[in-house]
Amino acid sequence: RNVGVVMMGGAMGGTLGPGDGLYHALGEALSAKGIPSIRMSYRKPNDLDRCCVDAAAAVQLLVGSGADSVVLMGHSFGGAVAVRVGVGLSEMVGGVVTFATQSAGCEVAGGLQGKPLLMFHGDSDSILPVEASEVVRAMAGTGDLHIMEGDDHLLARSHDEMLAIVEPWLDVVFEGVTEK
Repeated sequence: RNVGVVMMGGAMGGTLGPGDGLYHALGEALSAKGIPSIRMSYRKPNDLDRCCVDAAAAVQLLVGSGADSVVLMGHSFGGAVAVRVGVGLSEMVGGVVTFATQSAGCEVAGGLQGKPLLMFHGDSDSILPVEASEVVRAMAGTGDLHIMEGDDHLLARSHDEMLAIVEPWLDVVFEGVTEK
């Protein structure tokens, strides 16, 4: 399958993602299936425009290497990056996954035009309330939001559950690409 995944951290940057190093675990699982993934850090974390350029460059790298479709994943601030780049590079992006996303910067979410949108948010998030993800889902007009009971912003308690949901979701999204 000619697909790929770009995974982005939050406003502080970093490449481990939410959960207990979820991006690392996903990278290993994807690699075993022959799917390339990029866990990226930003040149200037917390600068939305520059971070979007960095993420777009990662998408371009995968597309330039043969990917027909890329899924973007972002934690917290990275959720806004994923949504914005998903809208801006609509032809190349097949879906978006957010983890405890902020809503600021996601005002363009309607531009995802019904693309698959998978969302996770802890109901005990002390940094961004669940309503942030609910607002983004409303702006997008679609989205599968999973509320992770008893979990905080880092979603550390939900690692296994998120992995168990994301992997088959990616398979379904990527199957749609290979059938075109």
